[in-house]
Amino acid sequence: MAAAQDMIADVDAETVQRGSDIEEMVARLRGGDVRALARAVSMVEDGAAGAGDLLAACRRDAGQALRIGVTGPPGAGKSTLVDQMTRWLRGQGKTVGVVAVDPSSPYTGGALLGDRIRMQEPVGDPGVYVRSMASRGALGGVARTVRDVCDVIAASGRDAILIETVGVGQAEVEVARLADVTVLVLVPGMGDEVQSMKAGVMEAADVFVVNKSDREGADRLVAEIVATQGSPVVRTVATTGEGVAELMKTVMQCGEEERAKRGSTADRDWMRGLRLDHLGVAVKSIAAARGFYEMLGMAVDHEETVEHEQVKVAMLPMGRSRVELLEPLAEDSVIGRFLTKRGEGLHHIAVKVTDVDATYLRLKENGVRLVSDQVRVGAGGHRYFFVHPASTGGVLVEIVGEG
Repeated sequence: MAAAQDMIADVDAETVQRGSDIEEMVARLRGGDVRALARAVSMVEDGAAGAGDLLAACRRDAGQALRIGVTGPPGAGKSTLVDQMTRWLRGQGKTVGVVAVDPSSPYTGGALLGDRIRMQEPVGDPGVYVRSMASRGALGGVARTVRDVCDVIAASGRDAILIETVGVGQAEVEVARLADVTVLVLVPGMGDEVQSMKAGVMEAADVFVVNKSDREGADRLVAEIVATQGSPVVRTVATTGEGVAELMKTVMQCGEEERAKRGSTADRDWMRGLRLDHLGVAVKSIAAARGFYEMLGMAVDHEETVEHEQVKVAMLPMGRSRVELLEPLAEDSVIGRFLTKRGEGLHHIAVKVTDVDATYLRLKENGVRLVSDQVRVGAGGHRYFFVHPASTGGVLVEIVGEG
């Protein structure tokens, strides 16, 4: 057990900020304090100390915010449409959070477009909270911390959260995993671009919008969507607000249907899809170790260097699971110290779940001893956290979710 404790100390030496300051911040943001909300969002987005405890506190009572994803190619008018959707919600007496994902600056890594530029109308309205986030190179049109930021905003009691993606086209399907309702904005004259989307983002959309529908070709685009998709199609002219009321009524109806579906599976199998994801094996040299596995017919299909963990990873698929060979880049890294103390061998086992965030919260609430203070991003872009051997029968267990 002493060796296991030493290993855990090496895996994650960061301390977690705990105490009354986190609870006070959560109480303030729940009470409508916008400054507390902004600070909490910054902590989560930056991965600051205490972010894990803050998220856990927010998720204990995350509110009932309807999450609406707005996606589509650049130039489709998403920002203007989101502005109009926000106005409609405010007209209905709803409080709104807006998360606008912008391209990242190549110099600072921050968002190239600011929220005050994208949405002029809500400035000064306490019922609207707008946050611009940089995509930071993440695929799928959204940054990896968007889900966490939305959870914090939801905890503040907002009735609806609009998530506007950066606009990257076919691969922009990640927003569908974050939103209750996904709105795909298209415009007349896209031609082959619509065809290329059919195998990607169009399959994930709940509602289709033909924006700038006063342009030539709008009827043709609507007909094409109706013929190939089973989702509602709404025409809008975002610059004037035309069609926005019909769009929002459709979105709200889809949201109610989604909530009814969730209600029928209220305790909805938070560990659905549970399976062994991989075995992590610490080795001195990937080049030397891979030979054995290759003799078994396995082959390395991906290699990656994870700088913040100071480790090189080689992945060898094995059915639905895989073996991960872990080679340290430095002697004082986690894997380097593991090799010094225990030699080559099994470092951890990884179990995959459908919802890693829900699993983290459920285990924490039930007193399971966790190594990680929050869900992190590792090799291959997968999201993960570690469970202490004291709670697992003596083995370090990694819980992983989708990348």
